[in-house]
Amino acid sequence: MLDLRFLVLSALAFSGINNAQVDLGIASAFAVLAGTAVTNTGSSTTNGSVGVAPGTAITGFPPGTITNGAMHLADTDAFQAQAYVAAAYAAAAGLPPNTDLSGQDLGGMTLGAGVYSFSSSAQLTGSLVLDGHGDPSSVWVFQIGSTLTTASAASVLLINGGSPCNVFWQVGSSASVGAATAFVGSVLALASIDAVTGSSFNGGLYARNGAVTLDTNNVLGGLACPTTATCLYKQYTCGYNLVAARGYNNAELTAAANQTGPIPPLTTDELLQVLYYCNDTANHIVGNSFCIAGCIAMPFRYDDQCAM
Repeated sequence: MLDLRFLVLSALAFSGINNAQVDLGIASAFAVLAGTAVTNTGSSTTNGSVGVAPGTAITGFPPGTITNGAMHLADTDAFQAQAYVAAAYAAAAGLPPNTDLSGQDLGGMTLGAGVYSFSSSAQLTGSLVLDGHGDPSSVWVFQIGSTLTTASAASVLLINGGSPCNVFWQVGSSASVGAATAFVGSVLALASIDAVTGSSFNGGLYARNGAVTLDTNNVLGGLACPTTATCLYKQYTCGYNLVAARGYNNAELTAAANQTGPIPPLTTDELLQVLYYCNDTANHIVGNSFCIAGCIAMPFRYDDQCAM
């Protein structure tokens, strides 16, 4: 009955939360991001970049390997990603909780989408099941006042359409994930993250002020949920055109004049610069900046101007 109560409560309260409220932005291109240092032992693998800022120490790559990403030591990308992590951390911490789980072990629970809070530490022993109830936009946010600790061989399982890109663990201190644990979701820790030997992650590891320590882990980062957006600019219909991070392509603009609707999953470069444009009723676009009715095409982040 306890699990059923959680499912009912979270289903009733979920209507006010969506994945746009906890936005990792360009940080989603990072599998691992630390504030002071990233230290690896053994043959860890990451899908996504590994970075540190403001610290400058990354060790253990190799033997660790990075796929679909690069190493970023206190460079512009790492600092920008940390800014997004700080914003995502604050957004997650600021959501009104649906259910207080303080003092309870997450092991053995089945939870629907919602915001779950712990006044101090959180513990996972055994398996936690996250049930999406057939809704791929279901979001889970765990607000943890101090530490997050999992036992060895613990697991987080997603069922019925839930997506790992919509699971967030906001940790007020440090996180320690036990050996051979299969973990799901992005960990946003104020201090450090310790991934014990053999643990695996379907989500990114983001330590704002401390270190991330790896030991023969698999970190499947780079999780950015597909995003949809629509908007109106004065009386004109707005569309979108994804362009490279540098320069505009007028031919692409013209060809895309009638496109509106879903924005496909974005690469890192595309996320840095999404070109929105407007077209008049005759669908004319002149140059890279203006259309003949005086409708201005300008570059800006889609989530700055469009309702999500």
